[in-house]
Amino acid sequence: MNNPLTMTTDVVIIGAGNAAMCAALSARESGADVVVLEKSPESLKGGNTTYTHGSIRFAYKDAKDIQAIIPELDDEELKNIDFGTYAEEEFFDDMCRVTNYRTDVELASILTSESFPTMKWLTTHQIKFIPIYGRQAYKIDGRFQFWGGMVLESVGGGQGLVNKLHERALSLGIQILYESPAISLLTDDHGITGVVYKQNGIRKEVHAKAVIMASGGFHANIAMRTKYLGSNWDLAHTRGSRFNTGEGLEMALNIGALSAGNWSSAHAVGGDRYLPDFEEGFQRLSYPLGIVVNEKGKRFLDEGADFRNYTYAKYGKLILEQPNQAAWQIFDQKVKPLLREEYKGKKVTKVVADTLEELVNKMEGVDQEAFLQEMKEYNASIRKDILFNPNIKDGRKTNGLPIPKSNWANTIDEGPFEAYAVTCGITFTFGGLKINTKAEVQHNLYQSIPGLYAAGETVGGLFYSNYPGGAGLMAGSVFGRIAGENAAIFTREKMSEVQV
Repeated sequence: MNNPLTMTTDVVIIGAGNAAMCAALSARESGADVVVLEKSPESLKGGNTTYTHGSIRFAYKDAKDIQAIIPELDDEELKNIDFGTYAEEEFFDDMCRVTNYRTDVELASILTSESFPTMKWLTTHQIKFIPIYGRQAYKIDGRFQFWGGMVLESVGGGQGLVNKLHERALSLGIQILYESPAISLLTDDHGITGVVYKQNGIRKEVHAKAVIMASGGFHANIAMRTKYLGSNWDLAHTRGSRFNTGEGLEMALNIGALSAGNWSSAHAVGGDRYLPDFEEGFQRLSYPLGIVVNEKGKRFLDEGADFRNYTYAKYGKLILEQPNQAAWQIFDQKVKPLLREEYKGKKVTKVVADTLEELVNKMEGVDQEAFLQEMKEYNASIRKDILFNPNIKDGRKTNGLPIPKSNWANTIDEGPFEAYAVTCGITFTFGGLKINTKAEVQHNLYQSIPGLYAAGETVGGLFYSNYPGGAGLMAGSVFGRIAGENAAIFTREKMSEVQV
């Protein structure tokens, strides 16, 4: 007789974002029956992926590689685009450089070498991409020039990517259970045997030969943030999915899984000071074009240290360390046309004035005298003999300041002036589970836990203190694909053992 509280499958996926659904598709195309357990309702599905722009970083040789991913991009259109190149070695070097050479070299190598094949694999599952004209390229002399190693995004952004992955999964017979949070892992002396979950408040079990953890980190769990990240992280604005509260990590750790990575750090950006948690449109990422000051009226970071997508994920933490966890981004009319789309609209906290004196009068809590002195010293320090070029690290810098601006330094002297109030927003956490090259979760006895795999933000060891923009989605896709394939192989081997 069938038990309505128990079901059986080959592979269970915990989570339903990019990493989870890539794992589900990979396991299914490798012959496994798959069930996906998603904590959220269907309308809020997709974890943090839903809240991204869908920008994804991958290695490519030239425009022909881009055409292999976007066949609709014809030679005539390419005449107006300079994609440049982004070799595997560059991607790997970026992973090492931005993490202060702490990244797991073995995992980073797989991420970078498998990034382009994974992009092509995604297209076989009907995922479509377009160039990121609005955020990763400026149009100079009629031609778009891309910068920062990131050139494509999914059609429809993160929401579009999630929708397409779910549509594809359903078309392949993958079962997705919404509002069905996993509670614990089932094990026996031989490894994983399934998952306990709740549906409509009722405890149920799904028995399986393999489980893939892809439930994200703990960025939306204030208690865990304070425990692992430390002081003031309970005050950070919470971005992304409200359902990423760390239970997946805890249930794996409870059966002896080995933790890995940077548990005391997170992807944290600067964004609107007064938007409520989980509100879209938070980010304010054109800071390389201006300056950022705290309430003391002082600059506290190098706005031009690197391209935005190599610094934005760590600068939120620096804002969190300022008085009242607040700062202001300052721009003048010279750069206003270059500001990102997010600086427009009604949900933007800004002040505008014709003079800097009037501007600082409107900047709540800022030391006016110190700010005006800071502006005077900043404007006087700029190397005006170097031409400004937002498409490259132009070397237009300041001289003699305690905190330099290394690139894109322009005088702020053409009104009206604009100041945007910003604070720290946490996007995802860097600590997670230790996996090997097959995406198998490791036990604290330093051996694989049979039948347990992980992908996405649940994995630790890739990112430390910072990350290259777009690498998170790519890591989810790469290791989701690897986890799904190996989980399916594991289930076949397990079935063969039973039959023998």
